Amino acid sequence: MNRILFFFLAVLILNGCNNAPEDGWTELFNGKDLTGWKQLNGEAKYEAVDGMIVGTTVANTPNSFLCTEENYSDFVLELEMFLEEDFNSGMQFRSQSLPDYMDGRVHGYQCEVDPSDRAWSAGIYDEARRGWLYPVELNPDAKSAFKDGEWNHYRIECIGPSIKTWLNGVPVAHLIDDMTPEGFIALQVHSIGGDESMAGRSIKWKNIRIKTEDLEPSPSEDIYVVNLLANNLSKAEKEKGFELLFDGQTAENFKSVDGDEFPSEGWQVNEGELVVLPGGEGGSIITKEEFGPFELKFDFMFTEGANSGIKYGLGNNGPSIGLEYQILDDKNHPDAKNGIDGNRTLASLYDLIPANKQGRFVKGPGEWNRGRIVLHPDGSAEHWLNGRKVVEYTRGSEEFNELVAGSKFAEREGFGMAEKGPIHIQDHNDEVHFRSIKIREL
Repeated sequence: MNRILFFFLAVLILNGCNNAPEDGWTELFNGKDLTGWKQLNGEAKYEAVDGMIVGTTVANTPNSFLCTEENYSDFVLELEMFLEEDFNSGMQFRSQSLPDYMDGRVHGYQCEVDPSDRAWSAGIYDEARRGWLYPVELNPDAKSAFKDGEWNHYRIECIGPSIKTWLNGVPVAHLIDDMTPEGFIALQVHSIGGDESMAGRSIKWKNIRIKTEDLEPSPSEDIYVVNLLANNLSKAEKEKGFELLFDGQTAENFKSVDGDEFPSEGWQVNEGELVVLPGGEGGSIITKEEFGPFELKFDFMFTEGANSGIKYGLGNNGPSIGLEYQILDDKNHPDAKNGIDGNRTLASLYDLIPANKQGRFVKGPGEWNRGRIVLHPDGSAEHWLNGRKVVEYTRGSEEFNELVAGSKFAEREGFGMAEKGPIHIQDHNDEVHFRSIKIREL
């Protein structure tokens, strides 16, 4: 009788061990072979070795991806990754390969592996689609999280449109986006082109596990949030003090620069967008409220050859003269060639400081760009474009005063120095679209 009871107890224990993943986690890699995975696109070498998945570079082949056969929507993914030598790689998630999209090219979210001096590891890149969504320049404290020559622990949390990443326990990125709510997970071996000297380099992964049930969002970290949902204010943004200046439905927070009401013509609210129409019939608009030091986020889309801008630091010289975040089609508007050293181009501090930007981070006519202006209490200020800082200066500094003296604003006493003022959106006779205009006072 005792032997029979012992037998049944042993069976129950074994069944419990085999059927119940510890704490709800499921291993995606069995440690022995690549069961449950398939390779797409390139021909880099993948193999299971000593409890690891090892990917090895091969010359003259495109990016390679070892993909889970199963798709995942909401999950928490954890894994460890090791680079033998420095080269770019990443982990795909909520990704897809469709015959009608670039002949099956893998595309979707990627958690970056970047041991270069740029140090954007665990930033979020949109592979073969939109490019960088969360460059780690937005969270510089996280740049030191990656450890050269060591195993690095990555964590990716996807719950609804909220996407968060951690690297070695350090919060790196927080993205709000819903373009792809479901897809596979993949391990990338980046193409090395025809460089035979780069062939044979390896990247290793181990302890790959996922949790898909009973998920609880992690507490919001004190890091910058990129929210790509139009006119949406996320919980994390609310906690940081942001409020919508434009909610996609009404322009009630704005008025004409020359009156107390919103222009009756020349502007319209249409399909969630605040649009200045061509012709200059409406004139510029300003916020009804005035702001001191602030952080302003806004999406904008210009038409071909268009010109507009966001002005701030207004007041000392009237509601239309102040510091300006230039909005311009650099390729098709002549003002891009005026001024000094490009200081009238897109995202520049107009007529004062040119934006230091790369073409790959600029969206052209008909595409949405993400703008950001930060005016700190100490007078320092920043312009950002699509996640990259492109202008930095300090109001009232010797350098700033010299720039003003050499500009078209030289005769404007106290130019740009108002302690408090409205936000101004310029009507420059061209069609420009705005959405997701958010502000918080600092």
